[in-house]
Amino acid sequence: MIRAARTLQILVAGAVLAGAALSAPAAGAAPASDGPAATARARVAADELMSSYEPVKAWFPSSWWNSAVALQTVGDYMERTGDRRYLPQLDNTFEKDKGVFPAGYLSGDPLLGNFTSRAIDDSEWWGLTWIQAYDLTKNRKYLDMAVTIAEYVEGYWDPSTCGGGVWWNGERTYKNAVTNGLWIRLTAELHNRLPRDKHWLGRAKEGWNWFTASGMINSAGLVNDGLRDDCSSNGDTVWSYNQGLAIGAGLELWRATHDPKLLTTVRRLADAAIAPGGLVTGGVLTEYCDAPGRTCDDNGKQFKGIFMRYWMDLADTTHDHRYTAFVAQQAATVWGNDRDAADRLGERWSGAEPNVFDWRTQASALSALIAAVPSTPPTRSLSATTDPALPVVMPSTGAATHVKLTVDVQATGREPLQVAVRATAPSGWAVTPPRSTVLLRPHGNAVPVHSSVQLDVTIPAGTPDGRYPVSATATSGSQLSFSTRADILIANTADFDTGTAAETPWLWDADGSQSNGVQNRFADGHSYFVYRFPFPADTTTASATLTIDNEFVVQVSGDGQQWTTVATETQPFHDGENKLARTFDLSAHLGPDKAAYVRISDSFPDDGWGGRVYHVTATHD
Repeated sequence: MIRAARTLQILVAGAVLAGAALSAPAAGAAPASDGPAATARARVAADELMSSYEPVKAWFPSSWWNSAVALQTVGDYMERTGDRRYLPQLDNTFEKDKGVFPAGYLSGDPLLGNFTSRAIDDSEWWGLTWIQAYDLTKNRKYLDMAVTIAEYVEGYWDPSTCGGGVWWNGERTYKNAVTNGLWIRLTAELHNRLPRDKHWLGRAKEGWNWFTASGMINSAGLVNDGLRDDCSSNGDTVWSYNQGLAIGAGLELWRATHDPKLLTTVRRLADAAIAPGGLVTGGVLTEYCDAPGRTCDDNGKQFKGIFMRYWMDLADTTHDHRYTAFVAQQAATVWGNDRDAADRLGERWSGAEPNVFDWRTQASALSALIAAVPSTPPTRSLSATTDPALPVVMPSTGAATHVKLTVDVQATGREPLQVAVRATAPSGWAVTPPRSTVLLRPHGNAVPVHSSVQLDVTIPAGTPDGRYPVSATATSGSQLSFSTRADILIANTADFDTGTAAETPWLWDADGSQSNGVQNRFADGHSYFVYRFPFPADTTTASATLTIDNEFVVQVSGDGQQWTTVATETQPFHDGENKLARTFDLSAHLGPDKAAYVRISDSFPDDGWGGRVYHVTATHD
């Protein structure tokens, strides 16, 4: 559940974004047929997503249904590419999270066991996730769990109201598109995997017939959010995930029945999505909340990825050039415009600012990259990443600075690869070595092999503040090439809003903190977040100023391990009444390397209103 007080999204019922004709893929983008490049890009993005997976609670903090969709996306990635490294994490989640949990532990609602709760759509998302796990492993326990979830949801099908449909919640207050699109897809997927099934096929047909007659599909072929109490369409916002689920539901039912009328309806839904007045702006899939002046909440951040999951199914099923071209356009746009040096993918695929980056936006945009991977994965691929990708340098006066970088090169395939790595830096800088070679011996697609190159970057004294790219390109033969970079931030002071790209280089450990937009990072419960300020070697005094409110604890450290508490809010503030710019002297807490760490957490971890930071500055003498 998302707290309304922290949701910056602006909702206007019935408004949709104006569409535009599809444009050509971005200049320099790999063509849709370039399977090795598409696979490598998906791998890099999937690895970045999984860096946010929390193995103890076995989820992505701190969202329940979003975690289901993220894990299903990782399953899509593994199925599409042949990579199988993340099967243990899927099973970890299955075994640890299938029990009963109180409200607030994994979900705002109590979890009733077997991934069910009063949120019926949340339960359905988990059902689809476990079918994906079954497809990958053929382990029957996953399919059995999906059946158990479907049996629970079936109890909320109610023909006494509006003639049918599944209720959205346990209180039976709303019938909507997402719950019923999920129901049709879930039951059709079960039928297509259970020999001699008739029951789930009947439920899928019944659900489809009710949904398509409900009025939620408007005259333009776009899916509105749900029904009013009088059973008429409420005309609410056309969210991309509702459109995508309707497409996906029809496709899976078509596979079960081969009824051509189903594909006719699916094509109408798909064509409406990319037509003027649909879900596309300037050739880019655009959520209503992506528009200027609006911000997607934690739910909306993942909607476009769900759309692309089922659009991939559409392109695979129909082989229609319009649909495959749309896949290529979205993947090229995400990779070219919506990616930072750390390979994080943002909310706005066009790259428009302000952009938001977190694991939800990563999972969503990853689906666009997965869709561009050929259904038969390539026999080999090559990728590279840089660590750290966003280093910060606060330089000493009159002295050159050195930064150590590691370029990690990964490959899949069956034959040895001789890989040349060439590094470049801004004019006047030096990078050593500028060229190197590594030999990789891959053994299939299931587990990529890797090797590393260490780089030493010399930054001249007097370099002005700003961001400076240091790039590395890995090449093997004439067909495999992949570029990566580090964006080195030179800054004499820190000065940034939270929830922005400017915050990222300073955010040393995000832990389970969240950001719902600009000037909004918070840590609830036992989560926290840490900023690191690498002050120069000649620093004698330093301080940090945080604009902060709600129930905060502020701690400082010189090594990021031993902490000293410097401020604690003792009153249960929930609505920012105590918002204030507070300054903390860091001078006595500088480490041997003059770095300082500032950690923010929750002084009342049981009520969910932890420290929220809006703006940060840090200075030194």
